[in-house]
Amino acid sequence: MSHKIITILRKIGVGFEAFSGSWHFFTPSDTHRTVVKGGFFRTVGECTIQGWDGILGLFTFLGQNLIALVNLLWGRAQFRWADAFLVMGQTGPQALGIVAMINFLVGLILAFVGALELARFGASIYVADLVGIATVREMGCIMTGIILCGRTGAAFAAQLGTMKVNEEINALQTFGLSPIEFLVLPRMVALILMMPFLCVFADLISIAGGFFVSVSMLDTTSTEYVSRTIQAIQLKSFLLGIVKGTFFGFLVAYTGCLRGMQSGHTAAAVGQATTRAVVSGISAIIATDGIFAVLCSALRI
Repeated sequence: MSHKIITILRKIGVGFEAFSGSWHFFTPSDTHRTVVKGGFFRTVGECTIQGWDGILGLFTFLGQNLIALVNLLWGRAQFRWADAFLVMGQTGPQALGIVAMINFLVGLILAFVGALELARFGASIYVADLVGIATVREMGCIMTGIILCGRTGAAFAAQLGTMKVNEEINALQTFGLSPIEFLVLPRMVALILMMPFLCVFADLISIAGGFFVSVSMLDTTSTEYVSRTIQAIQLKSFLLGIVKGTFFGFLVAYTGCLRGMQSGHTAAAVGQATTRAVVSGISAIIATDGIFAVLCSALRI
């Protein structure tokens, strides 16, 4: 069905191009004639075909991963847990440093911004509420997802793209191994399993940043800050952040592996795939977070 639609669009584009290319415009004196070449309809047709191919490839790759996941649950997938554990080490413990630094700075910023406004009303103690709620619901999972998108998603795209350049993926298919089950699935499983722990770690570090500002610069004791933070954070807000972070981990792995598998067979194509993986991953995270915000508002979570 998709091939028929693409063929029809190409014929329409060629027909419009031929039709528009035959238009002749004359000057008022009819002494000079200018032929206007038609390229607009061809451009529109090519963009439409590229967009359709992109959407088709997106859902095709998603379906292949779902089938691979079902095979994994039934124990029939060409999947090695050793590869998944290796990726877990690369995406989890090795990412703690950058996750800690960024989220600590985010906690500092939230505390500073909150202190400037709340101090005008003598309510500096509520800085702990602000930092705690904003961190566990939004900032912890979003910042961790963006960090991993630039760090891990780009790495996935570069690894798979380089394997395509070296014809390693074709070699796996020659040996009867599924690239989705053997290469993509371990990366997705590893990142999905590690993301909740990274989100919890990011929440603690960000709250520690707010704690540092409140205790050192505001009239707040450590006991008051910890008490207010515990009272402000509800279980549903904490679980919401974990669920969102896990889904963001899926998006990072999905976009990184998708762009890597779509990479060309040159070094420049690998670089383009890496860039597209980062841009696509960050865009998907921000858009998905907006959807989560609308749903949470509607469900009053």
